[in-house]
Amino acid sequence: MELILQDVKKSFGEKQVLKGAGYTFSQSGIYGLLGRNGAGKTTLFNCLSGEFPADSGTVLLSDGGKQRPLAQGDVGYVLSTPVVPEFLTGYEFVKFFLEISGDPGGTGRTPDDWLALVGIDKEDRHRLMQGYSHGMKNKVQMLCFLIGRPPVILLDEPLTSFDVVAALEMKNLLREMKDDHIIIFSTHILQLAADLCDQIVILNHGLLESVDPDLIHTPEFESRIIDILRDSDAQEAPQ
Repeated sequence: MELILQDVKKSFGEKQVLKGAGYTFSQSGIYGLLGRNGAGKTTLFNCLSGEFPADSGTVLLSDGGKQRPLAQGDVGYVLSTPVVPEFLTGYEFVKFFLEISGDPGGTGRTPDDWLALVGIDKEDRHRLMQGYSHGMKNKVQMLCFLIGRPPVILLDEPLTSFDVVAALEMKNLLREMKDDHIIIFSTHILQLAADLCDQIVILNHGLLESVDPDLIHTPEFESRIIDILRDSDAQEAPQ
């Protein structure tokens, strides 16, 4: 399965954010999307998830040699600012989501199992999510896509609100899922990208470019990424 981006463009007024971005993401790998603040990472995710359409270009999902346009149900988007139904408890929401999704992964996990997986304590599971912290809401939001298992999973700044134990559990689960999904996450934390990613893609000047995967686990990885992004600043500086 592949997610194919071709010449994707998006502008806001006179500011062109995506300038013909193209890339092919494949399953069986976790992709880290890196870029400076304002580079357009969230804009790209919004275009892929259907939050708002790209101005031009195509986004296709290829599976078994057949290509089709990417549909909204194909994408799970974990937002950096979580959105959950605050009038439900965490347990009620996860139970409801399991009932409507039918546990497509066939895990057999109960609501308590899922909530424990992301570190929601027993005493918090039956509280209204209105009283949850930002991090707790983020965990519940992520559960929706772990349960629903859409083919494409987008994560905007994942794991930053998770404690050490929950973050490790989530990383292990994402590694387990990568064989059946296309997983892309944006992050500013180079160590997290190096630890979790099989591929690194940089959004630079509105375009996508890959980094040699052999570089990821070397001492030169961080300096190479910084050099690329510094080159971006130099190219954009007025002459």
